[in-house]
Amino acid sequence: MPLHKYPPKIWAALRLKQGIQARLPAHYLRSLHEKQEPVPVHFKPHGVKYKRNPHTGQPERVQDIPIPLYFPPESQHGLWGGEGYINGFRYANNDKLSTRLRKTWKPQIFVRKLYSEILDTTFNIPVTMRTLDLVDASYGFDFYILKTPKVDLNSNLGMNLKRAMLQRLARKDTELYPDDPIKRERIYEKYKAFVIPEEEAEWVGLSLEEAVEKQRLLEKKDPVPLLKVYTEELVKQLLEKRLSEPVIVEKKS
Repeated sequence: MPLHKYPPKIWAALRLKQGIQARLPAHYLRSLHEKQEPVPVHFKPHGVKYKRNPHTGQPERVQDIPIPLYFPPESQHGLWGGEGYINGFRYANNDKLSTRLRKTWKPQIFVRKLYSEILDTTFNIPVTMRTLDLVDASYGFDFYILKTPKVDLNSNLGMNLKRAMLQRLARKDTELYPDDPIKRERIYEKYKAFVIPEEEAEWVGLSLEEAVEKQRLLEKKDPVPLLKVYTEELVKQLLEKRLSEPVIVEKKS
């Protein structure tokens, strides 16, 4: 006899179909089902299924197998550009006949100042050299954050910045460059391609736990005092009784 009505492996999917998780906004639920592979960083994909052996001339099957990466908690507070820890082995004294020793290759991290035009703020962010190259290739820090998918940013900090940028673009508030409206309009025009409705922007990048808590707060209602409830019921009863009484019309003599 099975211990559970449904197998444990589908519990996560079932939670999205009932209860508070099912009441999350449709655009947020769609984002949970979007599956996208990250851009290869530590290996170069072949791009084909077969390659010709240079020695024999015969076609041989090749595979693109990603290198397993580990992203430590501190990576969520910076922008590592898709780089992570690689666990492997090395040979002692560079001798292949000697003992293999465990080794972890780590990306080199720098703290750099990055300026956001949309937020009008300079941030001190731990980054890698690849991140700086990607910022240059995107023609600016804001463009890099807005263009890069969540799977490639792979950073809570990056998604928080993206959400804040999208919210400001959606609101077009005057807090941005309050003394220079011409520059403010130029910035909004520059990034208008990324504008989405504010009700969607405020959900961008939230984890499932954060989204559930946000939905719970939206649905939370303060308790109504009983005195107010009973007073409204009494007024309603008196009004119904008054309307049910016949109207007496006096005739003029």
